[in-house]
Amino acid sequence: MTINIGMIGAGWRAEFFLRIAQALPQQFNLSRVLVRNPEKAARFGAAWQVETVQTLDDLLKPNDLDFVIVSVPWAVSPVMLRELADRKMPALAETPPGPDLDGLTALHELTKRGAKIQVAEQYQFQPAHAARLAIARSGKLGTVTQAQVSAAHGYHGINLIRGLLGVEFEEVTIHAFTFESPLVTSPNRNGPPAEESLSTSKQTIAYLDYGDKLGVFDFTGDQYFSWIRSPRVLVRGERGEINNTTVRYLQDFKTPVEMELRRMHAGQDGNLEGYYFKGLLLGDEWVVRNPFAPARLADDEIAIAHCMQQMMEFINGGPGYCSLAQGSQDHYLSLMINRAVESGEAVKCARQVWAE
Repeated sequence: MTINIGMIGAGWRAEFFLRIAQALPQQFNLSRVLVRNPEKAARFGAAWQVETVQTLDDLLKPNDLDFVIVSVPWAVSPVMLRELADRKMPALAETPPGPDLDGLTALHELTKRGAKIQVAEQYQFQPAHAARLAIARSGKLGTVTQAQVSAAHGYHGINLIRGLLGVEFEEVTIHAFTFESPLVTSPNRNGPPAEESLSTSKQTIAYLDYGDKLGVFDFTGDQYFSWIRSPRVLVRGERGEINNTTVRYLQDFKTPVEMELRRMHAGQDGNLEGYYFKGLLLGDEWVVRNPFAPARLADDEIAIAHCMQQMMEFINGGPGYCSLAQGSQDHYLSLMINRAVESGEAVKCARQVWAE
């Protein structure tokens, strides 16, 4: 069954959803996009061969959409989510769903009203992270007590830490600081640098102390595009650990096991299946399989496609994968990291209204 989707917004992130829909036309039909600026709408529609409209009424009028993606600036997102909730239209909100704590708190009303909203928190579905989460939850490592994540900024990194530690809305104390260092200028969204230059790389390090569990957030924005700043993830439990792609655990108290997560692709070494990502193996076990094969999608696009697919499952009665409450908790803790950096003091994070 094809999922019919509308979208609000025409920024850089909105283009990911369109690329996915074009690569998987039998699964996703992204038929209309709301772009209020007429000139931008004309350019966007021509570039992506998609219908553009200027009002929410025009977006929803045909009554043929399963849900709407909200891919707009932080301050605008709560406004659009309320308007869609008023019209009983399910919404998939880009991260974060609101700009600040007041905005996140106000949005909780929509959940209480029964609005169908999920947050497009895709990092948990990127294949490498999905594999680590599956292993952490499998019991192989025993109880996970520590997760060090240097892979994504703010709320994205927090979501991975919480998933790996298995925590939700518990109280936590945050210590955080920043460190600046010189770095040869990296590529950016527009491509490689035109010439060599030196820039300042700002790193944020935070410790999330849950008492019996510890999350370590470590990120510099250069990592997204830099060729020389790589992601790092360390997950530790009482019976084993994951260090990037190396998994170590005890089969019994005197039998250590060490294996590597292996990426499997079609199209290599004379293989004639086409070129696409198949999944991740740990020994002889498929830890992750790509449900969107043989489409040629980047890992982040595979992850976003998961969000789109699971949004439809949520609408049809499924449990959901990242509720408004979960997305709000991620951004709240990210905001508290910033507060800890600015104050130089420990910040104690209490349970918020969405933790009911």
